[in-house]
Parts: sequence; structure tokens; C-alpha cells
Amino acid sequence: MTRLRVGYFGPEGTFTHEALIDSTADLGLDHVPYPTIYDAVMAVQRGEVDRALVPIENSLEGSVNATLDTLAIETHDVAIVGELVHPIRHCLIARARLALSEIETVVSHPQANAQCARFIRTHLPNARVLAGASTAEAVRIVAEHDGPWAALGTRLAAERHGCRILRAGVEDGDVNETRFVWLARSGAPPLEMAPDRHPIPRGWKTAIVFWGEGSETPGWLVRCLAELADRHVNLTRIESRPLKQALGRYMFFVDLEGRDSDRPVVEALEALRARVAVLRVLGSFPVG
Repeated sequence: MTRLRVGYFGPEGTFTHEALIDSTADLGLDHVPYPTIYDAVMAVQRGEVDRALVPIENSLEGSVNATLDTLAIETHDVAIVGELVHPIRHCLIARARLALSEIETVVSHPQANAQCARFIRTHLPNARVLAGASTAEAVRIVAEHDGPWAALGTRLAAERHGCRILRAGVEDGDVNETRFVWLARSGAPPLEMAPDRHPIPRGWKTAIVFWGEGSETPGWLVRCLAELADRHVNLTRIESRPLKQALGRYMFFVDLEGRDSDRPVVEALEALRARVAVLRVLGSFPVG
């Protein structure tokens, strides 16, 4: 039997890698790291991997723009086929034991730096903050640097690079979770997860993105959303992103309850499509 190849935002030791390991242990998958979210998504488009796992939303810092923009603009045959919510516990990591007052530089992915901003301001007020390509790459940099540097990353990365954890749980807020999405070519089924990790789904969610010329007119968005509300289709998330054409031009990402084959959803999307220039269903998938 051919093993599924699963791409992820790497390298080894990122939170995406951690979530992938925790959710698919014993499934016999080949894990393929990619240096950016864009590369991981496009690997599905090109057929290099069967699935990919990428972050899409964090409870502290909101949406992951690279994922939204790549799905909306860069792909034409990639769909969200599942989601996974994973707890994020940032560790302050160094090559050797250091007092917090000795740390001169902190490096991590911009999302990690933002999720730990209060800790950095409070405990490392004089440290320089640098952005890295990923949390795992930040740990690698610190492991190879002779100075008093520290990284924000995973326990997994610390173990893989032989580093010390100076402080665990340095994220801002008691609950820090990231929602990841499983990607596949359009029409592919979700991964079959172990029941203890992924119980019987309680429902379905459909993710869409739309935009149109009428977005500059008063009430356009209200009329668009009314097509969903009038058919009792409930929204669980809505967000705008620049359309990357001109100031004032936006695309709107919406998650809604229901499957894209359910009659109310079908009718709502047909009515919405008549009001917009572009409507794309990014995926319809089970939620636990």
C-alpha cells in the first residue's frame, strides 16, 4: 500500500510539525517539510504531496494571512478537507542555561513573537527581537550562535537541537490555540484519523471567499450576508483581506455551518454568487 505524503510548514520542530505528529501518530505517513506556508500549499497544487497541514488561525493573533492569501489567489485546485485545533505552548529556549537578564536577542517566527509580546516586554525589556522563518529555524539559529540569544519555539525543536528550555508557557493568555487545516486536491477525502484523536464529527463547515465590484457601494456587504441569513445559514467567522489590486478593494473570507451540498447552503451560495464577481468554495469538511 502506498504511503500518503503529507507536506507541512517546516522544518522539523515547528508547531505545525508538532500538531502533525500528535494527530497522525501510527498512521504511517511520510512527512515532507516545506520552508514556507506558500510552498506547502502549492505542493498540493503541483501534486508533490497528497495532503498538507498549515496553520490558518490563532486564538491570540488571529488569522494566518499567508494561508488565506495563497488559498484565495494562488491556487485553483486545492481544497480544505479538514481542520485540527492544537494547543500552542511556547518555550523560551537557549543553547545553554542563561538568566533572563543575560539574554540580548530573542528570535522566532513573527507569529510567535506576537503571541509572546507581553512576556518579552515584561521579562526581556532590553532584548532585541528578530524575526525568523519559523520557530524551528529560530531554535536552530540559537543552537549555532555563541552569544546570549534565545528562541521562542517548541519542546520538540529544543530536543532536536540539544538546547535548554529556560521557561515554558510564555505565551500571552491562558488559552493559546491554533487552528490548522488539512489541504488536498479538490475532491479528495479527509484523512482517516484514529477515533480517539478525531471522534465522530458533530457537523460540517464550509469555507468560502468572495469579492466584487459592488463592494464599494453602501450596503453591498450587508446584502451579500443577508443571502445567508435569510436562509438560516449561520456564520462562524468572517474576515476581510486586501484583494491586492488597489486601496479599498477587499476579499471576504467566511466560514459557515453546513455542507456545501445541503439545500440551504446551496441556495444561499447561488444567491450570493449573483451579487459578487468571484465566489470560491475553499472547502467543505467535517468538524469535531
